[in-house]
Amino acid sequence: MVKGLSIKFNGYEESIPKILEIIKLDLELKKHERIVLKPSLASENPDDNTSVEFVEPVLKFCMEHKNPGTEIFIAEGCDGYDTMDKFGELGYRKLAEKYGVGLIDLNKSEVEEIENEEFLGFGEIMYPKILKDSFVISLPKLREDWSLGVSASLDNMLGAYPAKHYKGFFSLDKSKIKRFPVKHQIHDIIKCKMPELAVIDASNKGVILAGQPLEMDKQAAKIYGFKSKELPHLKLIEDSMD
Repeated sequence: MVKGLSIKFNGYEESIPKILEIIKLDLELKKHERIVLKPSLASENPDDNTSVEFVEPVLKFCMEHKNPGTEIFIAEGCDGYDTMDKFGELGYRKLAEKYGVGLIDLNKSEVEEIENEEFLGFGEIMYPKILKDSFVISLPKLREDWSLGVSASLDNMLGAYPAKHYKGFFSLDKSKIKRFPVKHQIHDIIKCKMPELAVIDASNKGVILAGQPLEMDKQAAKIYGFKSKELPHLKLIEDSMD
């Protein structure tokens, strides 16, 4: 696949298949036995969550171009909410039923303990096996964020911290990850695994982005007038890859 690009938004049904064809996702999908679509569903503001209208043409494209035996799942691990309730509330349950794909609550999924000397906060991380062993597509809604500057595909992977291991005693909040700066939370989960692809809904800014996650987040930062080095989480991850 190409490094990444953006195209003018002309509706999800037109723009998403077009950009996925340009980056040759159809050829890449043939290499994988399991594909996971990772939307972002953790915001209190419904408009900041990844919409099913955006995800559906991505899912449809994957269904049309995957190998016959390849499995596709939609997975999320909401912070502070019941993930399955969110799936129902935001239309993902109906979407999954329409296409015959599974929904996975990453907060409760089977995990593997990962250790990495490059972690900045954690000694080890309990990481969902379903993500580790799949072709992961991060599907965020691009938005401004008070703590990050811009929220896009990399911070979307915070949902991979399973609440089963990181929540407090009396809430669904992943309070145990919040003792570390958010840039370290993002850095460490990305060190477990970088998603293979980012498709970013920046339709509110007139474009759709698709390509390598770090590169796409850098492009997303530019849309809001930031240089990637000005956003601590992007700078940290970019520097760690040099």
